[in-house]
Amino acid sequence: MNLIQTVSNEINKINSVPNFQSGDTITVYYKIKEGNKERIQFFKGVVIQRRGTSTTETFTIRKMSGGIGIERIFPINSPLIDKIEINKKGKVRRARIFYLRKLTGKSARIKEKR
Repeated sequence: MNLIQTVSNEINKINSVPNFQSGDTITVYYKIKEGNKERIQFFKGVVIQRRGTSTTETFTIRKMSGGIGIERIFPINSPLIDKIEINKKGKVRRARIFYLRKLTGKSARIKEKR
């Protein structure tokens, strides 16, 4: 068990992740390799869920692009994530807001924490 914990602690030191939860709007900057080139692309959307613990933790982000909902799952400790920015804090009453998938337009808005 000590070996597993030391390895997970080493991985956790690599990425310093800000404190965010479901309902928050965040921007994830991640690296994309194309051939021998590398560039940074961003994905901005609402956090739908966080699941897992420590090294296996992931989070799902949803955004609307051209009227179509796009969801992407990111591992928290991925070396491909460059940085995570919190754009605004959302006020929701659930840990997993899958009901957002059915909503469009104004009804899909999330109130902001003040």
